[in-house]
Amino acid sequence: MPLDNVKHIVLILSGKGGVGKSSITTQLAFSLCLAGHSVGILDVDLTGPSIPRLLSLEAAKITQAPGGWLPVEVHASQTLPPPPVQAPSPNPTKNGLGTQNGDASAASVSPLFPAPQPTTTTTATANDTPTTQKIGALHVISLGFLLPSRSSAVVWRGPKKTAMIRQFMSDVLWPPLDYLLIDTPPGTSDEHISLAETLLFAPPPTTATNGSASPVSKLAGAVVVTTPQAVAVSDVRKELNFCKKVGIEVLGVVENMSGYVCECCGVGTNLFGKGGGEVMAGEFGVRFLGRVPVDGQWGVLVEEGRRPRYGGDGWTSEDGEEDDGERIGGSGRAERDAGLLVDKYRSCSLYGVFEGISKQMADIVEAQSSNG
Repeated sequence: MPLDNVKHIVLILSGKGGVGKSSITTQLAFSLCLAGHSVGILDVDLTGPSIPRLLSLEAAKITQAPGGWLPVEVHASQTLPPPPVQAPSPNPTKNGLGTQNGDASAASVSPLFPAPQPTTTTTATANDTPTTQKIGALHVISLGFLLPSRSSAVVWRGPKKTAMIRQFMSDVLWPPLDYLLIDTPPGTSDEHISLAETLLFAPPPTTATNGSASPVSKLAGAVVVTTPQAVAVSDVRKELNFCKKVGIEVLGVVENMSGYVCECCGVGTNLFGKGGGEVMAGEFGVRFLGRVPVDGQWGVLVEEGRRPRYGGDGWTSEDGEEDDGERIGGSGRAERDAGLLVDKYRSCSLYGVFEGISKQMADIVEAQSSNG
């Protein structure tokens, strides 16, 4: 079975579109890889696959192998050099948005959240400075790899979507994975029902200690994403009710786009309000994993391939012109910093946030597995 190599499956859900599920999925994957886990991403947002672009893999194609499809490798398991040290921003935060979950300052400092101390393999030096970081491999599969171009429309009815999802679940030959993150479309429709039927109601059999066959689902649960404003929270409530009805455990709620700190002046603003996701989590009795602020340098990283830098030029190109959307990530953008995306992500302020969120999620999943 293709999923035999997968230890834990985590769904990324939301009842609302545009809340940043693909961004959350990508950053959870990066953070888990930086913690040493092997990770896969399955993009089942069939009509709007965003993962290939976020990972700068739009030109990649799925490889057919005997027995199924091979996922696209984003990076292999390897050891990264230490990230470059950035000077502290001259404009610290002014309204308390710059701290979260006790994250400690380390290699780089930004006006949003300080980057965490990475998990490292140390080499003896004069001051015992961390020098390297072991990361896990990352693989991805998406319908975007099967489309002629990124602007190609997918016009499918429910049965066709269901068949495609079941093929993804049965025909992809994943390497050994600690976590498979499934990026889903908004709502509670065909894609979600197909996933629930495949992962819950027809789980792959495993052998019990007494030698008998015992069906055990590898679905650890779901991370539910929302933004703070009431219009988003009201729709995401439906997703929590969906999970309750079909028996999917909610690992926690993430409140995305919760606050923004100007990179130039350091003034913080709650663009979409604050606390809606946390209140919703409390009402449903589920865990609140944390808030994720808006960081323009995350966009610079995934769209332009540049290492995040704070207190600098932001989205302005070197010739002084602002990016127009077509140039970003396309052939018109010649300047990309060398190195892996996951390596450059260590310089992003959001790494400090997602290190805490991913650790909470992993601890919950591992505790479930131990209690089995």
